[in-house]
Amino acid sequence: MCGIAGWLDWERDMTGQVATVSRMAETLALRGPDDAGVWSAPSIGLGHRRLAVIDVDHGQQPMAARGEDDGRELAVVSFSGEIHNFREIREELTTRGHRFRTGTDTEVILASYREWGESAVTRFAGMFAFALWDVARETLLLARDPLGVKPLYYAEHPSGVIFGSEPKALFASGQVAPEVDAEGLVDVFTVAAKRPGDAVFRTLREVKPGHLIRFDRRGARPHRYWELRSRPHEDDVPTTVARVRELLDRAVSEQIEADRPLGALLSGGIDSSAITALGAGVLSANGLDPLATYSVDFEGSEEEFTADALHVSRDAPFVQAVVGHLGTKHTEVLVEPASLLHESRTTLRARDIPGVGDLDVSLYLLFREVSRYLTVALSGEGADDAFGGYPWFVSEARKPTNGFPWSAGVQDRNAVLSGHLRDSLDLHERLDARYEEALGEVPRLEGETGTDRRMREVYYLQQTRFLPFLLDRKDRMSMANGLEVRVPFCDHRLVDYVWNVPWQVKRLGDQEKGLLRSAVEDLLPAEVVHRPKSGFPVGKGSEYLDSVRDAVSDMIGDPSSPAMQLLDAAALRAMVDNKDWFNGAFTPPPILPRALQLDSWLRDYNVRVVV
Repeated sequence: MCGIAGWLDWERDMTGQVATVSRMAETLALRGPDDAGVWSAPSIGLGHRRLAVIDVDHGQQPMAARGEDDGRELAVVSFSGEIHNFREIREELTTRGHRFRTGTDTEVILASYREWGESAVTRFAGMFAFALWDVARETLLLARDPLGVKPLYYAEHPSGVIFGSEPKALFASGQVAPEVDAEGLVDVFTVAAKRPGDAVFRTLREVKPGHLIRFDRRGARPHRYWELRSRPHEDDVPTTVARVRELLDRAVSEQIEADRPLGALLSGGIDSSAITALGAGVLSANGLDPLATYSVDFEGSEEEFTADALHVSRDAPFVQAVVGHLGTKHTEVLVEPASLLHESRTTLRARDIPGVGDLDVSLYLLFREVSRYLTVALSGEGADDAFGGYPWFVSEARKPTNGFPWSAGVQDRNAVLSGHLRDSLDLHERLDARYEEALGEVPRLEGETGTDRRMREVYYLQQTRFLPFLLDRKDRMSMANGLEVRVPFCDHRLVDYVWNVPWQVKRLGDQEKGLLRSAVEDLLPAEVVHRPKSGFPVGKGSEYLDSVRDAVSDMIGDPSSPAMQLLDAAALRAMVDNKDWFNGAFTPPPILPRALQLDSWLRDYNVRVVV
C-alpha cells in the first residue's frame, strides 16, 4: 500500500534536501514497513515507504522509467495503493512495444504515462495516489483514485508544492505548520460534512477524488478525470442483477491477487459475506488454500448486547453461518472495552486529526490482530453507500429532510461550544451552507422529479461526503498496522453503473440493498442473505464508560486544557453527570471521546487555532 512524500521547489536545489524528504517519508513508516527510498533532482525530491505486496523483490520506489537507448531517466514515480487491472493494461502495453523488468503495477503506471500521457489515469481501476515527475518537461503530476480510497495531501507555497500521504509528512518538512480555522473546526465537531479537497488543517489541501493536478513553472492546474454521470437506466431487473454480479465478480477477481498473505474481513452482513464468498470461490477455482477470514467482537457482548437502530443483531451467529457454508479458515478477534480509551491516542496519531472514539479504536485493534497473519484484506466497505444500506435512505425516500441525512434530528450542535467560540462559529449555519453547496454539485438527470430526484441527491451526498469519511478511517486504522485493505465495492466501474439504477430497483424485495442481495443470493445461507444491516460493533462495557467519564471530568478541571478553550464546561459536565452512566444504560455521546481526542490533538500537534 505504501506512503509517499515529496517536495517541489523551483527556487531551491532539492538535491540538498534529501535528508528532509527522507524525514518526511519516515513519518509514514507504519504505512510502508518493508522498504524506504528517496530520489532527487535539482527541483524536486520524492520519498517513499513501501509495503511490499506485488513482486516483493523488485518493486523498490521511487521507480524510474529509462530510455531504452541511453538509459537516462524519463519519468519517476512514488506510488501508494494498487492498480487492480494492471495485468490487463500491461498486456496492451506489451503489444505496443513496451518491455517490463518487474511484475509490479508501479512499472505499469510509468509505461502507461509514456504511452498515453496524463490520460493514462483514466485507464486505471484501483485505489491509488501517486506523484509522477516528468524529467524532460519538468512537470509534477499528483493523482488520486476516482473514489478517494487512498489519501494525498498537498500544500502549495510561492515556489512549489509539498505533498504526502498524511498530514504528518508535510509537517515534517518544517515548511508547513498545523493550523485550524473555523471551517476546519466544523469538521472537528461534526461527522461526514467535509468538502472534497478540504483537509481540516487550513494550511493543507487534499487532492480531490477523481482528480489529477499538474504542477509546472506556470503554477498548478487541476483536472477532473472521473465523475458520476447521470443517464437513464435502460436495463431490466434481471439484466441489472446480472450486471451487478458481473462487475462485482470482476472487482473481487482482480483484487484477490497478492504475493503476500491475503484474507477477508467478515461481519456476517451481506456486504462482507458477498466479498468473502466471491473471494473464496476464486481461490477454490484455482486450487488454492481456503480463504482466511477475520471478525471482531467485544468481550461479554453475548450477555450485554442490546439492539438499537444501527445494531440490530450480533455478528457472531451470522459469521459462523458464513464460515460453515464456505469453509473459510476463521479467526475471531475479541476486544476488551477497557482498552478502547487506552488506544485513543494511537488512533489520533494515525489520523492526525480527532476521530470517532471507540469506533476508531475497535477497528484499529481488529486490524492490529489481522496484520499478524495477513498483509492484504478484502472488506465490504462501500456497499451501503452504493446500494443504499443505511436507515436514512428509507427515511429520505418517505419523508425528505433538508440537510445531510445522517445528521437529521440533531438539535443544538452549538451547545458544546464555548461562549467565545460560539461568537465566531455557528455550526448549523456552516453545515447548511455546505449542504447547499453539495446539492449544487449533484449531476441531475433531465426530467427526474419527486422521490427519484431526492434519492439521487442522497446517493450523491453519500458518495462524496459520508463514504470519504469511512474510507479515511479505514485507511488510517489499517495502514497504522501495515495492513492493506481492499474495497471491491469501491471499484468505480461498479459505482458508475449502480449510480443510475433507480431507487426502487436498488431496493428489490422492499429490503435495503435488495439489488445486491439478489445478485449474490446463490452464494450464501438464506439467513445471511436476508439479515438486516447491523453496524460495526461498539463497546458499551462499564469500564469503558467509567474511563471516558473520569477522563472528561479531569479535562474539565484542568486549567491548562486547550480543548476547554473551545468547549462548554457546563454542557460536558451535564453529560458526564447523567445518571444513566451509573446503570449501564448510557452510551457516551460521541462528543465526549472526541473531546478527549481534541484536547490531545491540540497539545500533541501544537495546533494553532485561528478563529
